[in-house]
Amino acid sequence: MKDINECRERLRGIFNITVTPFDATGAIDFAALHENIERVIGLGYDGILIGGTYGEFPVMSLAERRELFHQVMDCVQDRIPVMLCSASSDPRDARELTTLAGDLGGLPMVTAPYVSEITDAQILAYFKEMAPLSKTGILVYNAPGIGITLSPALLEQLADVAGVVGIKQGDLNPTAIDQIANRLRGRLRLFCASDLAFLGPMMAGFDGISTTNSGALPELVLATFRAVEKGDAATARDLHQLWYDYRALARQHGQPQLVKAAMALRGFNGGRVRAPLLPISADAQAQLASVMRKLASDARTGVSLAD
Repeated sequence: MKDINECRERLRGIFNITVTPFDATGAIDFAALHENIERVIGLGYDGILIGGTYGEFPVMSLAERRELFHQVMDCVQDRIPVMLCSASSDPRDARELTTLAGDLGGLPMVTAPYVSEITDAQILAYFKEMAPLSKTGILVYNAPGIGITLSPALLEQLADVAGVVGIKQGDLNPTAIDQIANRLRGRLRLFCASDLAFLGPMMAGFDGISTTNSGALPELVLATFRAVEKGDAATARDLHQLWYDYRALARQHGQPQLVKAAMALRGFNGGRVRAPLLPISADAQAQLASVMRKLASDARTGVSLAD
């Protein structure tokens, strides 16, 4: 993407949150990463998100994140839009990565600085500083998982910041979703940050979703989203229900741990997680295998398992 206008035009639909595959030595397995990117592009995903929270960016060095950005953009070659997470606890790193992401033609995804007792005014000033650094603008990630939840009122102020092209909303409280959808729809691109519960935000008028579990269930998650997109709420509901047992495991055992384990069962190379995350337990692995076999037995899911 060459500029903010093109970014706004293309920023919609279903974006795969691509896991970062680490090999046995702890290094990033770029060959596996490229395979996983090509899989979702081939299936028709609208975009990808790289190096986010479920991409394990907090345990990567700045040099690794730079290389990750370059490798991904070289692989994609502008076939689909790419969100590149430039968040950091160090604003110096966030500035560098935000600039790099825009220069490479991606859309930087920026969180509020995760420091204690930061005020709304300071958060607003931070995004005003970050937005002009990228020629494609920035995506504001409202990420309660880092300990800071941006209120609908603050998000409305951020919508007026030049260079903010969208919000990835991680606070799925129905009241917040209702306020954001009705007050910001059309002003910014609105993305639901969770595939575990995306039907409500999409029905409220959001422009798209980002999805980690599509690494393991790319066909099923895509079919569910396309049904919503077409206005077929009944089909979307029924498809979403098919993978409820999987979602329950994801909530219990965590992402990306479960996603990578499920990818392995399908013969996809999601690699390993990096410490402090640990692989799921043997008991969890057995539960997951049972759930995946059930999904594979239903032709509606599109799921197949490795031999």
